[in-house]
Amino acid sequence: MSADGFGIDRNANVAESPTIKVEIYDQAYTVRSDGDPEYLKGLAEYVDQRMREIPSGTLTVDSRKVAILAALYIADELHQLRKAHEQADDQLATRSVECSGNARPIAKGSAQPRPAGSDHINPQITQINIQTNMTSRGCVLFTLSV
Repeated sequence: MSADGFGIDRNANVAESPTIKVEIYDQAYTVRSDGDPEYLKGLAEYVDQRMREIPSGTLTVDSRKVAILAALYIADELHQLRKAHEQADDQLATRSVECSGNARPIAKGSAQPRPAGSDHINPQITQINIQTNMTSRGCVLFTLSV
C-alpha cells in the first residue's frame, strides 16, 4: 500500500479502514480511511469553508449546486497552484543552467589525478575557507581556499 503523499492511501482495503466522522455544510459523513484523521478533518473543514463562501456571493441555496461551485473553486485553486509550481520549477531550472555556466575550477589547471591507493587526506591542510557570493542573477558562487 502506498500513500499519495497527502495522508490518504488510495490503495487501502476500504473494509478494513477505520472510520472518521466529519461534517460538511451541516451534513455528517462517515469516511473510511487509513490516512491521518486530523488531516482528513482538515480537508473536510476546508471544503465546508469553501461551500459556505458560495451562498454569500450568489443566490444559490441548493446544497448540490453549492457543492459543485465549491468543487470548481477548489479545482481552480489546485490548477493555479500547479501552474505556479511549474513556473517555479522552470525558473529554478533556468537559474541552475545559468549558475552552472558560471562555475569554474578552484585552481584552474591544478587538479591532478591522485595515484591509486592515495585515498588519505593531506595532513598539511589544516583549514578550508568557503566564501559565498550572490550574483545579480541569483546564483551562489563558492570560493574555496586552503
